[in-house]
Amino acid sequence: MSLRVAIQTDPLDAVAFQTHTTFALAEAAQALGAQLFEYAPDQLSYDCGRILARAKPIRVQRVAGQTTVAGEMTVLDLRTDIDVVLMRQDPPFDMAYITACHLLEALAPDTLVVNDPGFVRSGPEKLFPLRVANFMPPTLISRDRQAMSAFRKTHQDLIIKPLYGFGGGDVFHIKPGDSNFEALIDLFLARSREPVMVQAYLPAVVTGDKRIILIDGEPVGGFNRVPQAGHARSNLAVGGSAEACELSEADQAICRVIGPLLKAQGQILVGIDVIGGRLTEVNNTSPTGVQQVREFTGRDPARLFWQVVETKLANGVAGRHS
Repeated sequence: MSLRVAIQTDPLDAVAFQTHTTFALAEAAQALGAQLFEYAPDQLSYDCGRILARAKPIRVQRVAGQTTVAGEMTVLDLRTDIDVVLMRQDPPFDMAYITACHLLEALAPDTLVVNDPGFVRSGPEKLFPLRVANFMPPTLISRDRQAMSAFRKTHQDLIIKPLYGFGGGDVFHIKPGDSNFEALIDLFLARSREPVMVQAYLPAVVTGDKRIILIDGEPVGGFNRVPQAGHARSNLAVGGSAEACELSEADQAICRVIGPLLKAQGQILVGIDVIGGRLTEVNNTSPTGVQQVREFTGRDPARLFWQVVETKLANGVAGRHS
């Protein structure tokens, strides 16, 4: 694969190469012969019709503390110099993220951007599940205090979280009778103008929050993220542990419905979160879990990802540059 690949990412020079998904994607592309470039979101520019990135060529390696070897900084015209852009920076999904989506969307049809930035922009991770709401736990998205109070009266045991949060940050479990409910709502509403997401607590979370990786709409495998004892959050970033698991019939039913939607919207690599057969998030910004799936199932989502990319390019989805 003689592709030129630009990765829009947070720095890769000292990541945990054993678990990091962007590293795994870069490593798989490199093994296939791709030339890699890395740039940060704030190094992306629109300049008189050109979409430019101040980037450095990199080679990735499994060396602790020095996972990339970088060359001299250069300015790339992403429309003419690059075949594929990987949009892989971490959230938050804020106006900077949305602006980057707009700029990268302008590269079509010359350069393939994955995941498709137009649909990333219009499908935030906690809002995308509304398209298949019958698979979700009871959910309220609102800034209306009366609506939140009524929802609590009905469902009692709740999870409250920011609508555009990530990595398990600011996720709170409000149990029946908890006197902190009103103060927590005050905090959320004062901090931003965004609505709050309130969901019925799913007791099954104590046995794990399943991350399922889909490649081009097809489930490749999953793993269970188990919270620490006494905690409601199971994200690996906040101390959850990963363990092998099988996909249940409920998991597969969700994939059968949501997979074609993701494929139709150019979302090649997606991680969905499922608790007790209920869909809670659709991670299409910079989903993690590729290396864990490979470890637990033997299937390599990173390799499958690049197979899909090669097929899209061969079918003329975006131009290839010599």
